[in-house]
Amino acid sequence: MLKRIVALLLISAALFLSACNPATENGNQAADLVFTGGSIMTAGDEAATAIAIRDGHILAVGDDQSMETLIGANTQVVALNGAVVSPGFNDSHAHLYGLGKALGQIDLMGTESAAAVVQMAKKAHAELPAGTWLEGRGWDQNDWENQQYPTAAMLDAVTGDRPAYLRRVDGHAAWANSAALRAAGITAATADPEGGEILRDSNGQPTGILIDNGADLVRNVMPDVGLEEMERRVKLAISHCWSNGVTGVHEAGVSWRRAELYKRLAAAGELDLRLYGMYDDIPATLDSALANGPYISEDHLLTMRAIKLYGDGALGSRGALLLSDYNDQAGHHGLAVTTKAHLREVIQKGADNGFQLCTHAIGDGANRLALDLYEEVLSVTADNDLRWRIEHAQILHPDDIPRFGQLGVIAAMQPTHCTSDMDWADERLGDERLPGAYAWRSLLNEGARICFGTDFPVERVNPLDGLYSARTRTHHDGTPPFGWQPQEVMTGAEAHELYTAGSAYAAFQEGELGLIQPGYLADLTILDGNPATCEPQDLLSMQVLHTVVHGELVYSK
Repeated sequence: MLKRIVALLLISAALFLSACNPATENGNQAADLVFTGGSIMTAGDEAATAIAIRDGHILAVGDDQSMETLIGANTQVVALNGAVVSPGFNDSHAHLYGLGKALGQIDLMGTESAAAVVQMAKKAHAELPAGTWLEGRGWDQNDWENQQYPTAAMLDAVTGDRPAYLRRVDGHAAWANSAALRAAGITAATADPEGGEILRDSNGQPTGILIDNGADLVRNVMPDVGLEEMERRVKLAISHCWSNGVTGVHEAGVSWRRAELYKRLAAAGELDLRLYGMYDDIPATLDSALANGPYISEDHLLTMRAIKLYGDGALGSRGALLLSDYNDQAGHHGLAVTTKAHLREVIQKGADNGFQLCTHAIGDGANRLALDLYEEVLSVTADNDLRWRIEHAQILHPDDIPRFGQLGVIAAMQPTHCTSDMDWADERLGDERLPGAYAWRSLLNEGARICFGTDFPVERVNPLDGLYSARTRTHHDGTPPFGWQPQEVMTGAEAHELYTAGSAYAAFQEGELGLIQPGYLADLTILDGNPATCEPQDLLSMQVLHTVVHGELVYSK
């Protein structure tokens, strides 16, 4: 009876959300959308089977009978038949536009050899019109039997004079053919750019592999696409997100041009995904962002109030900046892809102009650098709720783990990076550094805030993969037994929270997003199982049945 009374009170309290909707026969304002017969993952302990939505917000949560008073002639009613309603999965670090671009290129994820990549390039070359570049992404030499980097000559044999540019899975290295190197003017005389590397053969000739800022030498000469193609890619990525139950994305790296496209889509009601954007640290974008200030659309579907900085590269390509040499490459400890002076300058400008700072840092050297700079600027900043973030925070020195909680710095982490890297991470790091690798539990124990994401298209979009990795630290076949560095595993409830409420907090949206309760934004993921309480193995077969963004049913299986 008490639960029934509470449900009715919540319904009454939520009626303020709209005064213009048609009334039901009982005089209540009708809901736009009602789900019944399910299991609702509410913010409290109350059991609920139904949820009502109006004007993009959750109107009420309760039992099926109580929802009847909110169903009007125009209300869409969906029977869940026992399905579970979760707060929408909100990916706290991803590349939406990169996903859309990847979906229209050669998908090299899972390729088993350089030869397999070459065959895919050959097929794509035969299908492309003359004058266009051949692009792809997803290769990873660590997954090949021969883990040596490939060469431009391999691609030249099948692409001829067409420029080809294939990005490594993490985006921090690229494989270019000779035509692409010529287009960028890269020769034996070309110096390595600051924060990057051009790999060379024994004669000093470029091999075709470009690391971090070295890859930008080619990327900067590639032709821009038109706005129509940009929009097509964005919408392609959004649709893919829906099918994976993703209702929101924190996009790590947005140009000013793309931000303007997002604003236009939002104004036209065509941005059907909750997007939290981090501006790129490039002069044209950053100058415009700082001059115009943070932006939040009227419906809160688009927020642009963060800046993305780069402290280093990636571990797989040995670009992650370590405090000491790589275990498998003496004399090399990674790349500081941005100067310390520039990082500090942008951090200070961000603080002065109301922007959240989000610094990419993978190696323990880059993480310490970011924490040191944050601490320096925070010590002279009056605002004590800036929620600055470190993106990835993959390898940490034990002394730096408590600093996240002490400084209020959020660790934006991706569980599937752990399970993708664990087969070779010890070769890069050595045993002594492993305790600080992908240290989710240690960070939580020291009072840090964490948010979870995938870094797609580096990893698959599916957040259920991430929940599995967080709870097991194993491959999908259960190896290694008991998990890799198992002391860092998460509980099901913890992992789920970090993909929902954790991401909301990291975007200053915890008062309106990430929980299921009246008044909150109606971003929901509906599944055929409970992602927080199921057995970990069940996550691998769990299905997304419906996706709701801002109260709209955007996907049904």
